[in-house]
Amino acid sequence: MKQLFAILALSLLAACAGKPDLNDRVLSGRELNLEEFFEGKSVAYGQFQDVFGTVQRRFTVEVEGTFDGRNLKLIEDFTYDDGATEQRIWVLEKTGEQTWSGSAEGVIGTASGQEQGDMFNWKYRIDLPIKEGTMRVSFDDWMWLLEDGRLLNRAYVSRFGVRIGEAIIYFEKR
Repeated sequence: MKQLFAILALSLLAACAGKPDLNDRVLSGRELNLEEFFEGKSVAYGQFQDVFGTVQRRFTVEVEGTFDGRNLKLIEDFTYDDGATEQRIWVLEKTGEQTWSGSAEGVIGTASGQEQGDMFNWKYRIDLPIKEGTMRVSFDDWMWLLEDGRLLNRAYVSRFGVRIGEAIIYFEKR
């Protein structure tokens, strides 16, 4: 019984550890500006991995962004490796110099985000479409501006507070 408890505690600890923080040391002099990066067209390549590191799904996303001075609208057209498609339309509102809020279909409540130097943290809960219907999960997205026109996104995905996997996505401006 003690061994089972130790294994469960270690698994829970491993699922909660090792995430970035906005107070992490800055590694570049670049400044991420979401409205500039996402205005116009970009493409993203990504995959979802479960907690064991097994790739479960790959996808490509065509993104069209427009900014009106306050709201950034992102139309995301997903194409999955199995041929399935999905569209998600985000509307992000710039709520401060470095803060954002947003919504999209399926998002529970309001998403919130903060820019800091070359990174952006975006958090939200969403009912993700799956073959059997939907699954409610939480996303803790971390994005880093690698260089002009390239952005790396690592999203920690959890369900009921336990990490179930990660999405790794690479964006390029077109």
